Amino acid sequence: MADIIQLLPDHVANQIAAGEVVQRPASVVKELLENAIDAEATAIKLIIKDAGKTLVQVIDNGKGMSVTDARLSFERHATSKIKSADDLFQLNTKGFRGEALASIAAIAHVELKTKQENEDVGTSILIEGSTVNCQEVVVTPKGTSIAVKNLFFNIPARRNFLKSNAVETRHIIDEFHRVALAHPNISFVMFHNGSETFNLPESNYRQRIVNIFGTKTIEKLVPVDEDTEVLKISGFVGKPEFAKKTRGEQFFFVNNRFIKSAYLNHAIGSAFEGLLKDGAHASYFLNLTVNPQTIDINIHPTKTEIKFDDEHTLYAILRSSVKHSLGQFNIAPVLDFERDANLDTPYSYQQKGTPSVEVDRNFNPFQDKQIPGKQTTAFKNQTTANWDSLYVGLESKGTKTQQDFSEVHFESDNKNESIFDKDNQVEQKQSTYQFHNKYIISTIKSGLLLIDQHRAHQRVLYEDFLKNMTIKEAMSQQLLFPLQLHFSPQEIEIINQLKTDLEHTGFIFQTIKGELVEISGVPVSVPESEVSIILEQLISDVENEVPNSNFSATDLLAKSLAKSLAIKTGQSLTIIEQEHLVNSLFACKEPNVSPTNRATFITMSVDELDRKFV
Repeated sequence: MADIIQLLPDHVANQIAAGEVVQRPASVVKELLENAIDAEATAIKLIIKDAGKTLVQVIDNGKGMSVTDARLSFERHATSKIKSADDLFQLNTKGFRGEALASIAAIAHVELKTKQENEDVGTSILIEGSTVNCQEVVVTPKGTSIAVKNLFFNIPARRNFLKSNAVETRHIIDEFHRVALAHPNISFVMFHNGSETFNLPESNYRQRIVNIFGTKTIEKLVPVDEDTEVLKISGFVGKPEFAKKTRGEQFFFVNNRFIKSAYLNHAIGSAFEGLLKDGAHASYFLNLTVNPQTIDINIHPTKTEIKFDDEHTLYAILRSSVKHSLGQFNIAPVLDFERDANLDTPYSYQQKGTPSVEVDRNFNPFQDKQIPGKQTTAFKNQTTANWDSLYVGLESKGTKTQQDFSEVHFESDNKNESIFDKDNQVEQKQSTYQFHNKYIISTIKSGLLLIDQHRAHQRVLYEDFLKNMTIKEAMSQQLLFPLQLHFSPQEIEIINQLKTDLEHTGFIFQTIKGELVEISGVPVSVPESEVSIILEQLISDVENEVPNSNFSATDLLAKSLAKSLAIKTGQSLTIIEQEHLVNSLFACKEPNVSPTNRATFITMSVDELDRKFV
């Protein structure tokens, strides 16, 4: 029998590796930025076009590469970061596998220009789909410039599965944030479609956070600093009153590498226990420094997951450090057992004794006479005549009185008989019942109707908002004082994109400038206290949604507003509210499903109920 196992060609192996390393344009951004940092660059420039689908270019002023290194860098498992397996447990660099450039070159057009400081000229290499088309000498400044064009040009299926430009741009910005926050000592500049998105000068950690997330962030930060033999923690956590409904501002860095850890995130949540509202998530920007030998980074291609030797100790230290900072800066309530009791009494009263109370024991308000020297009030005794005197003279007038009453005429002497004996017996028949403050039960001819109140109200609001945005006849209520909200530059950009659609729903924007949004009017159904929550949820939905139709922006906006304003599970409804919700639901065009295509109600026939009792 012939041998069937064979080695894969390099270009095929590179494409397989690209499936793990390069999932979207943001993956390319991450790999190139990390390579620039490993090259000891102090200034890095990122240029993006069409959300990275057309161009991702990273320019740095690092140490550059020689002619041989430039060519070898695109080979599989070619790296300068490690030399043996033992080096995996002493990693001080971002990359170490040597797969990134080879994988990127297999699925894109790559142009590399690099020069070392002591060289007169540099090297330029053009690669298309793992094939080197050109290598020549070029004049270029010190450092490396690598441009990745037409991503997934030879894998149409992968290109078609990319999300919209807005979503892909959001992922790129997230990766940019993670790298920039981990290295505040490096200046970063980002351009998207020719416009400058970020310009982050070299700064300290607090200033870097403020430069990325807006000037209002500085008042939200609480410093955390702890140094132990096992773990060193530095960074900031957000104050509880500024917690958001989304998890956008949560960053863990281990040895200057961004990681995701649900276990450590739980430690932060435990430290904030009792300080956050339901559904709110605390912000944090924490750097953890540990011994490289106690962690394993080589467990996932994206290197965002890490295994720790002793997670329980890290959990306890992290939780106590955050809790200590919250108490130290008077964020969390603290019991003071050394309170001085004397502070409860004003100083001017401390030397005085108990005040004396004088009582006049001879005072009697019911006495007829006044006691000399005392002012008392006596009640005057009035002798009332006998009760018989009240009826004097009535006997002689008895006949006349009866005659007078007989001559009195009324408009109507007849009493109209009512259909019911008592008015309170006329009661409206209750047709709906609320169960566990979650479901509304109603009866139909064939059996029983069970409605999910939250989903049903979502459907009602969704269709109302869609009609308002398309017909443009929404009503709004003016605010007595304009509402001022602060957002990051990226969130302001999203609000500007949705401004027209938001105005059709009833929002009135007075100004949108810098990081400030002033709102002078809101839709009739929106409470003023929930405006910021609704806009935060809307921004989060826009960042993560996948638009796939011409009406995607309007549809997404209507879905987000309906989700935020719908009646929540656990809210008690009156009978009138229940019936109004049921009637409104079945007046909708699609009453069967919520805006997210989940069932709004179920029915149970009489036969089904009968079978339950068999």
